[in-house]
Order: sequence, then structure tokens, then C-alpha cells
Amino acid sequence: MTPDELKDRARELIREVLPDPFESSDGADLGFGTGPGYKGLVFVLTPLHDRVRLGVAGGAALSDPDGLMQGRGKVHRHVVLRTAEDVDAPELRALLERAVAART
Repeated sequence: MTPDELKDRARELIREVLPDPFESSDGADLGFGTGPGYKGLVFVLTPLHDRVRLGVAGGAALSDPDGLMQGRGKVHRHVVLRTAEDVDAPELRALLERAVAART
């Protein structure tokens, strides 16, 4: 699966857990949130040459019992998506649902 296909699949998942998101773009990055600007941001999809990085705003404060998130930032974390199975994992959906609940 190409990074663009992964991005599209992850976008569908985000739209399921965050209905009617405010979407924005900055180059190849896609942002999803509850409203415009940084304050409303919940997720960012960044396609890379062999994977997609799914950024989780405020992820550092979220429970991550499955250890999906990476990064050392004080506020944000990300999940690396390499396969369709990564996107379809119930653990990822649960993480995204926790992120949405924390931001709404």
C-alpha cells in the first residue's frame, strides 16, 4: 500500500471517529480538528516516502496502553502507519477515540 493510499485510509478512519471535522492542508500535510487553527487541531496526517505519520495533538497526555505513540514532545505524539493493518487495528481506533474525547 502506498503512502497516499494509507493517508486516504487513515483519513476515512479519522472522519469516522471525528464526524464532520474541520479539515486543512499545509503542503502534503492534512489537519483535522474541531475548528480552524491550532486550537482546534486534533490530528495531522503526514505522508512520507514509505509510511504515514499520524500526529495526535495533546497525545502526550493520553493513555496509550498499547504503546502505539512515538515521540518525545511535551505535548504531541504520533503513530507511524506502514500497512493497512496498522490503520485498521482496533487499538488505533481506540486511541483516536480517546484523543477526540480529550479535545471535545
